[in-house]
Amino acid sequence: MCGITGIINLDYKKIGEELVYAMTDSLAHRGPDGRGIYVDNYIGLGHRRLAVIDLSKRAAQPMCTEDKNFIISYNGEVYNFKELRKSLERKGVKFKSQSDTEVVLQSFIRWGVDSFNFFNGMFAFAVWDKKNKILTLARDRYGIKPLYYWQNDKVFLFSSEIKAFLKHPEFRVDLDLETLLEYFTFQNTFTYKTMFKDVKILPPGHFLQIFSEGGLKIDIKQYWDFHFEEDAKIKSKSEYIEELDRLFHQAIKWQLVSDVEVGSFLSGGIDSGSITAIAAQHFKNLKTFCVGFDLSSASGLELSFDERKKAEYLSYLCQTEHYEIVLKSGDMQRCLPEVVWCLEDLRMGQSYPNLYASKLASKFVKVCLSGIGSDEIFAGYPWRYYRTVRSKSFDEYIKGYYKYWQRLVSNKDLKQLFSPIGEKIRNVWTEDIFKNVFGNHKLIPQTPQDYINHSLYFEAKTFLHGLLVMEDKLNMSHSLEVRVPFLDNDLVDFAMKIPVELKLKNIDKFIRLDENDLAKQNKYFQKMRDGKMILRNVSKKYIPKKISNQYKQGFSGPDASWFKGESIEYVKNTLLNKNAVIYDYFDFKTVNNLINEHVEGKHNRRLFIWSLLCFEGWLKLFLGGDYKKR
Repeated sequence: MCGITGIINLDYKKIGEELVYAMTDSLAHRGPDGRGIYVDNYIGLGHRRLAVIDLSKRAAQPMCTEDKNFIISYNGEVYNFKELRKSLERKGVKFKSQSDTEVVLQSFIRWGVDSFNFFNGMFAFAVWDKKNKILTLARDRYGIKPLYYWQNDKVFLFSSEIKAFLKHPEFRVDLDLETLLEYFTFQNTFTYKTMFKDVKILPPGHFLQIFSEGGLKIDIKQYWDFHFEEDAKIKSKSEYIEELDRLFHQAIKWQLVSDVEVGSFLSGGIDSGSITAIAAQHFKNLKTFCVGFDLSSASGLELSFDERKKAEYLSYLCQTEHYEIVLKSGDMQRCLPEVVWCLEDLRMGQSYPNLYASKLASKFVKVCLSGIGSDEIFAGYPWRYYRTVRSKSFDEYIKGYYKYWQRLVSNKDLKQLFSPIGEKIRNVWTEDIFKNVFGNHKLIPQTPQDYINHSLYFEAKTFLHGLLVMEDKLNMSHSLEVRVPFLDNDLVDFAMKIPVELKLKNIDKFIRLDENDLAKQNKYFQKMRDGKMILRNVSKKYIPKKISNQYKQGFSGPDASWFKGESIEYVKNTLLNKNAVIYDYFDFKTVNNLINEHVEGKHNRRLFIWSLLCFEGWLKLFLGGDYKKR
């Protein structure tokens, strides 16, 4: 696991080593164990290494072939590299290291872009074909590892993180107003753009190639996509459970491959609990890590947000070496500037607990297992899917699901909110952005099951991707590699074919709910928190039934309570201040009214308030130039 960056001068001017080193060193947190660059005239590659597999210098990067014709800068872990290595050795390939990096490079040399489909793992890498003058960038199926790029008429830049671009003299920080609207509609970006104007993230399952010989050409292609559709070869429920159990074991076993110690995050849920239980069978005194919350000022549903007791119980059963940290409201306030600096590309909800979790785990291990991905492939958010199961057409489905996904403010409030810049974004239609997520989706929905599979596709393409980007940035800020067994290729391929009836049991029921209406949440969730049924059946073999059968619990602090209690002065001083930078873009009265709705208990605006706090921090840090002081 590492940090990669690079430059290709489109005007063919020679690149200085100092510039490549500066961009590379901006990613030092991603790779404290090694530093290397490759420069050849108008191409430069940089690498910061977090040594996990083959700790020797033979695995240092950028890595070149013996003939110097191919050079790779690689970030990730391909867990089936030993199997691929054997296949390559049978074809006469000689290896100088024990690393997966060399296997990835030799696979690309032999099979080209088809090799991406052979890699079971997480990756983002660049390969320079010196002979043919082709630069290839590739990103894993699901987007576990990020890869950003930016270009003007002189230079093309790429990197694991945007902060490397700040070191290049051609790069200028500017805000993309269309992305800002997208973010404050979905608290995410679905277009693969970022807050930084003209900076894009390579979509998951895609590769980009720059052909620099005989005239410049840039080409982006997709090599893989999610496809949720039930298997035509009907199996019995018991066969599905048995095969899922086998693949789950296989995924965890593969993702334990490492030359350094591996730990596991452990909340009180079935995902991390099941992973920990199986991993503990392979490691004595497996180290586990949990984040809890001070609930002394919490109320309502937030009283259940601290899962330490359940995590401690699971640790006892699995005989792990367990570590915890307890967060208070002040911890959120203290770390917010760091969260913004680490994220850069603002996404998702309250992510500061993830930062503290990675900080805790990194004190003891370099690698940690996580339960991310199970909700998206096994239908862990049933209260979302049930809203549209009775749709009569695809267009009706889009309108219904889009209405739900306006997660921060309504369209009416959004228009008022953005009134200072309304003319500049008047041609942006967020419903079109939403619909375009399905641009390459071939399944035509006809049944409730089809519509649920549509929703699973949407969640995997958007919500999961946002989670993965956020997790990578926060974990790697503390040099912690996080692995996600639920996103094993074989496991995902199988899970996408599992009948919806084995994932959910309330398909025929349809209850509308405003997720932010706390008065209705308890009743609705009690009826509609039935997701991941087949996974619950498997997990019963490893964790207590009372945990495998429990309701879905998100990883979040009691921020709704804190924002109108212990953190209220922080919110007011930061946001209800006409000198705040956000009011160059937002209407002060609208923001004031929406925040007051939260403070008065009329509407839960915690996600909106968090996004405002992050955006204010982003503007000061990046647009205001505070990053130059870091």
